[in-house]
Amino acid sequence: MAACALVMWLIALPALDFTLPGRAVIAAVFFIVALVIGLSAVLGFRRAKTTVNPLNPEASTALVTSGVFRWTRNPMYLAMLLVLLAWACIVSNWAALAMLPLFVAYLNRFQIGPEERALQARFGAEFESYRRKVRRWL
Repeated sequence: MAACALVMWLIALPALDFTLPGRAVIAAVFFIVALVIGLSAVLGFRRAKTTVNPLNPEASTALVTSGVFRWTRNPMYLAMLLVLLAWACIVSNWAALAMLPLFVAYLNRFQIGPEERALQARFGAEFESYRRKVRRWL
């Protein structure tokens, strides 16, 4: 996420700037929503006493499906996307905004896909049922 935010700032060519009235307020709203979603997801993992480490999904001891996980399978990644959307509002640049779909594509391919395969192997039918009921992002 930090690397993406840096790239968003670096590629923000002045010719691609746009005006966003109230951009600080809009960005703050996205950031606050991201904070609420992200913290509630982490707290859900802590309550279930399972790992928050996305690099080791095999260490998961519980499949968390309550709280914010009822609406999205990946609330922490959704929170990151919302933080980047807040940053895009601050930067107010079309090139920076164009990075958001690339961030989603990257996460889908290199992070979420492997995580879901590990969860499928670990929790089987329980994860499959959850996967059918709850969308990956929203």
